[in-house]
Amino acid sequence: MILLNRFFDLLGDYNMNSIWKRFVKKDASSNVTDKIEQIKEFEVPQHIAIIMDGNGRWAKKRALPRVAGHHEGMKVVRKITRIANKLDVKILTVYAFSTENWKRPKPEVEYLMKLPEEFLGTFLPELIEENVRVEMIGDFSSIPTHTQRAVQKAMDDTKDNDGLILNFALNYGSRAEILNAVNNVLKDVEQGNVKEKITEDIFSQYLMTRSLPDPDLLIRTSGEIRLSNFMLWQLAYTEMWFTDVLWPDFNETHLLEAIEEFQKRSRRYGGV
Repeated sequence: MILLNRFFDLLGDYNMNSIWKRFVKKDASSNVTDKIEQIKEFEVPQHIAIIMDGNGRWAKKRALPRVAGHHEGMKVVRKITRIANKLDVKILTVYAFSTENWKRPKPEVEYLMKLPEEFLGTFLPELIEENVRVEMIGDFSSIPTHTQRAVQKAMDDTKDNDGLILNFALNYGSRAEILNAVNNVLKDVEQGNVKEKITEDIFSQYLMTRSLPDPDLLIRTSGEIRLSNFMLWQLAYTEMWFTDVLWPDFNETHLLEAIEEFQKRSRRYGGV
């Protein structure tokens, strides 16, 4: 009888704890919704770029393999895509894999190259329903065939969507992008296709982001304060926001905090 009573006591504690968690979660969700509406009353950055850093350190702190951090980070991309869409952000560029990341251990690289399949395989129906268009910048030809198929399918299936652009920087390096653009400019000049003076606007048309405006806000997680060969040309006048939060711990509240900080700044582009 005593054991039975203890069981019901524990069951009651569990139910109360479960109810409390649902209440807190609902309350937090309500707060985020209210905050979104407040933020939308002011200028929202149209293009947000994110250097998603800290997956490995997140896993290490929990005595987990590095790939566990990458898997958890993938879930965060979903959350941030959803809230960016609610905020009416036009472009969300995420630094998924750099040209330097090939130096990592082979098993980790192989896992990272499988993530787009898993991410897009499960998230693509929602992206289509939410009018999100998937795009990519980076060297497409050098990624594995199975990764190419997953990314290409997502781009093909969402090409007619005109809402948020979810832009993956995959196998991307800014220095390589700029060098490639310079070589193509020289080629066109030699062939007589370009006869006028090369301006910033003309040069920008040779970059992978030719169809996109420059980022308004750059976010980097994990406490590192550097660009890591990411969009060096495009970030010339971008507002930057750095946080110690590791990417798998990054949430909607952190994004809203970054945007609120952006809204406090005065963007003068070199003027007064």
